[in-house]
Amino acid sequence: MLKEFRDFIARGNVMDMAVGIIMGAAFTAIVNSMVGDLIMPLIGVLTSGVDFADKFLALNGEVYASLKAAKDAGAPVLTYGVFINAVINFLIVSFVVFLLVKYVNKVKNMALKEKKKGDAPAPPPPADIQLLTEIRDLLAKKK
Repeated sequence: MLKEFRDFIARGNVMDMAVGIIMGAAFTAIVNSMVGDLIMPLIGVLTSGVDFADKFLALNGEVYASLKAAKDAGAPVLTYGVFINAVINFLIVSFVVFLLVKYVNKVKNMALKEKKKGDAPAPPPPADIQLLTEIRDLLAKKK
């Protein structure tokens, strides 16, 4: 069983998946920081200081000064601001992935074009060169 496990782990696609998950986690941290630390403050400035992360609706009908106060009081809350942040985060991630896939496809297409150029047969020589080659070959046979 240990050999089977080692063979499973050593397969290329398992290692690729592990690298992808690790890179995805690191990328998520970067995107979360970009959204939370760069984009949302700019949106807050554009919306006159509104911070979406603090937007909530208390379901018990009471009014609370902040989300923290509502949670400390044990009130059921809909934190729609967190949802807005998540949607913005999703849109940014999807756009970056779109750009990444677009770039990778462009590089693949360029590589395929280069490969096809190398595989193309050489054009036939001009008629006078062919005639001279035939004459050379006939003279070589007579020797």
